[in-house]
Amino acid sequence: MQPGEERDVSEHKAVDALYRISTLSGNEKDPLEALENILDEVINLFGASSASICLINANSDKLLIEVERGLSIASKGFELPMGVGITGWVALYGEPFLCPNVRDEEKYFALDDRINTEMAAPLIEGGRTVGALNVDSFELNAFNGNDLRLLVLMAKEASRVLENMWMIQQLRRKADQLQTLVLVGQDMSGKREWKEVLRTITREALLILDCNLSAFFLYDKEEDLLNLHSLQDRNGSRSYDESLSLSDSILGTSLRGQRQVQTRDLLRTEEHHFVTLIREEKLHSMLVTPVVYEDEPIGVLSLYVDRAHRFNDDEKLIARALADLGAIAAENARLYGLVFDSEESLRKSERLTTLGTLAAEIAHEIRNPLMVIRLLFDSLDLVDTDEGKSKDLLVIKEKLDHLEQIAGRILDFGKSREAFRKPFSLKEIIQDAALLVRLKLEQCQVKLDICKFEDDFMVYVDKGQIQQALLNLMLNALVAMPQGGQLTIETGWSEDRKAQLFVKDTGSGIASDLQEKIFDSFLTGTTEGTGLGLSISKRILRAHDGDLELVESGTEGTIFKISLPLA
Repeated sequence: MQPGEERDVSEHKAVDALYRISTLSGNEKDPLEALENILDEVINLFGASSASICLINANSDKLLIEVERGLSIASKGFELPMGVGITGWVALYGEPFLCPNVRDEEKYFALDDRINTEMAAPLIEGGRTVGALNVDSFELNAFNGNDLRLLVLMAKEASRVLENMWMIQQLRRKADQLQTLVLVGQDMSGKREWKEVLRTITREALLILDCNLSAFFLYDKEEDLLNLHSLQDRNGSRSYDESLSLSDSILGTSLRGQRQVQTRDLLRTEEHHFVTLIREEKLHSMLVTPVVYEDEPIGVLSLYVDRAHRFNDDEKLIARALADLGAIAAENARLYGLVFDSEESLRKSERLTTLGTLAAEIAHEIRNPLMVIRLLFDSLDLVDTDEGKSKDLLVIKEKLDHLEQIAGRILDFGKSREAFRKPFSLKEIIQDAALLVRLKLEQCQVKLDICKFEDDFMVYVDKGQIQQALLNLMLNALVAMPQGGQLTIETGWSEDRKAQLFVKDTGSGIASDLQEKIFDSFLTGTTEGTGLGLSISKRILRAHDGDLELVESGTEGTIFKISLPLA
């Protein structure tokens, strides 16, 4: 065979190799498998002892050997700094290079002592160098200038194939992410509980962006703190407590500036959150995205990976889209809650209207027989020499007046009650109320302790209404002590010179989930009550420029406080 014929055969082999490389983008779906096939073609064409394809790691800006053939074990996972060695020089300057004898070349970096000849060509994508195709031989002067030009052609074809495959892969990934975002949006739009919405954001962010850990911190505006709301890893939710001041963390910086913030090395930054978790899980990089609705901060979404990683623009956009979806869904959930609360308020208003009409009808029917009872009682002119019975007769007369006032008040609802208010002794009001419930106290085996009065406060009130409010509290206390106990009434005054009256019992207390709602109409924790006593009592006290408050409630008992302006 003539030398020219041998070169022709080599050219045919080169054309065939280039053709096979060009078809890889249509036949292969995995870029890594395509790289391995390209390397096999290069090895076969040049009869090389070893070869490798190195790509620039965006996170470390070093060359990482993606695939290799024939290299020593030391090359596994090796990262070469840009500009170091022949391969590093080619990747840095984007120029091919041929070295017939590596022992004479100062650029050469010894990774395998058996290598004597080396040539490399840059892999260029979109006008920028992304790596290098490297070919080695254990023989001296194994390659010539024609071989280098052929390697450049193969590198260009390999770059084109990889660019197409990466683009297709990226489009597929974006399509999957967009589809997931649509499904997430649909899922979140159907949720009414906004805290569940935030848990959904945390979970989906972890899956879409392939992170090790995902966290959502909820912003507490009053305390100016970020409180951990949900934490997820690939196995599901995790239990963890964390609260952060905005000035102590990158998370606070992100929320205050309403911008995304990332860090590539958590272990070297002075970060004050998840300190133990970051070390145990060996987390390296983090992306923080603020969740904001119309400039109103809701919280931050924080994503973590266990490698040095620079989050690219696409990943940031996905995180931002999830945060925006979450902000809108959380606001929608909040509005749904307001709608439901409004509906509940309307239902209560309807019940109150119906109750008011019914009460007016009952008061109208009661007033006539009550008037007859009052006239007959007065006509009997009852007098008893026994002091106790005489006092009982006075109480009966006073309560008949009180019942008449109540019936009239219901019929005259909305009219001013100022005419019924007079200066009264708070001590007298308490003693009269105690007299009314004395038999009930004995029946329930409850001891009443009225603390001695250092001062007898005079209050300007409607005595019947204040007694009604006090009786409601005392009767509620008896219900809370079915096995008996002690009821204590104390008085005092506040800093703003208001009379205060404390009603304490030793009952079972009010359920924690009801304590914030006890003054709502129709709320009751028993089967016998109507749920109106505390609501009416509070309205009575507020109408007198005072108030009724729950001081504390627990297993050892409950304390209510009545406050009234002094006369």
